Amino acid sequence: MLAVVFANPKLLYLLLIIPLLVVWYVFRLHKSRPVITLSVIHPVKNSSSSLKVYMRHLPFVLRVIIIMLIIVSLARPQSTNILRNVTAEGIDIILSIDVSGSMLARDFKPDRLEAAKDLSIKFISGRTTDRMGLVVFAGESFTLCPLTTDRPTLINQFRSVDIGVLDDGTAIGSGLATAIARLKDSDAKSRVIILLTDGVNNRGEIAPLTAAEMAKTFGIRVYTIGVGTRGVAPYPVQTPFGTRYQDMKVEIDEELLKNIAQITGGEYFRATSNRALEDVYKKIDELEKSKIEVNEYSKREEKYRSWLFVAFLILVGEFLIRRTYLLGI
Repeated sequence: MLAVVFANPKLLYLLLIIPLLVVWYVFRLHKSRPVITLSVIHPVKNSSSSLKVYMRHLPFVLRVIIIMLIIVSLARPQSTNILRNVTAEGIDIILSIDVSGSMLARDFKPDRLEAAKDLSIKFISGRTTDRMGLVVFAGESFTLCPLTTDRPTLINQFRSVDIGVLDDGTAIGSGLATAIARLKDSDAKSRVIILLTDGVNNRGEIAPLTAAEMAKTFGIRVYTIGVGTRGVAPYPVQTPFGTRYQDMKVEIDEELLKNIAQITGGEYFRATSNRALEDVYKKIDELEKSKIEVNEYSKREEKYRSWLFVAFLILVGEFLIRRTYLLGI
C-alpha cells in the first residue's frame, strides 16, 4: 500500500503565512492605486480593462505558489510503501444440516430449510480464512461438500440442498458421525461441527451420544442448534388434494442436543425465529475466531526534490513573464 507522509510535518504550519501575504498584497494594491481628477468621465466610462491589467497580478500568484512548494519541500514529503505479511490460522468447520421433511415447517420465513440455508451462506461468506464443508442428513447422511476454501463452490452446493434427496427421518447420530469422518484427519488446531436439526433422533445406526464421544476423542467441538418455534407450527401434510399445512406440536430433543454440546466442549442454541437463528450464527462466529497475525514492513523514499524542481520551473516562468510580457506595467 502506497502512502505519503512528512518527515517534518510541523513545518507545514508555515503555510499559514499564505493568507497573510494575500491580505498584505490586497492592502498594498488598494493603497497604491493612483487617483486622477477628471472634469468629465465620458472618455473613460466605456473603456474596458485589457488582459495585461489582470495579468499584472500573475507574478504575485506565482510567488505564493513558489513559497508553498518550498514550505512543503522543507517538510520533506516521503512516499511510504507498506507491505503486509498476513499469517492466518484458520479453523476447519463442517456444517451438518437436517434436511428431513419437517424442515419445510412454516414457523420460519419462508420455511426452516430456506432460512437455515440463507443464514448458513451468510456465515460461510464471513469466514474467509477457514476451510469449511457441508454434510446433510435425514434418515441417512451424506457429504455434499468436503472441506474446502472454495467459497463459491460451497455456497452453490448449499443452494442446491433440498428436501427429498435422502430417505426421510432424523438420524442425528449419522449426521454427526459423517461430519466427524470429514474432520478427524484434519491438521487444523481447531475443528468444529455445527449441527442443525428440528426434530428427535429416530433413524440411523449410530447413537448420537456415541458420535459425541467420538467427536470428543478427536478433539472436535460440536455446536448444536435446535430449530423451531415453541408450541405448535404449520407442518406440510400430503393429502389427496396436494400439500396442506397443519399445526402440529414442535418436538426437539433439547436434552440430547445439550448433552452432545456438553460432551464435546461446544454449546447448545435454540432458534425460534429467523432473527434468533441469525443471532445464533453471530454468536458462534464470535466464539470461533480465526487467529490472524499481521506484520508490516515500510520502505520510504524522499520526494522533496520533485517539489523543489517544480518551484524552480515556476520561478523561471515568473521571471520571464515579468521581464517580457509584463515589462513596463
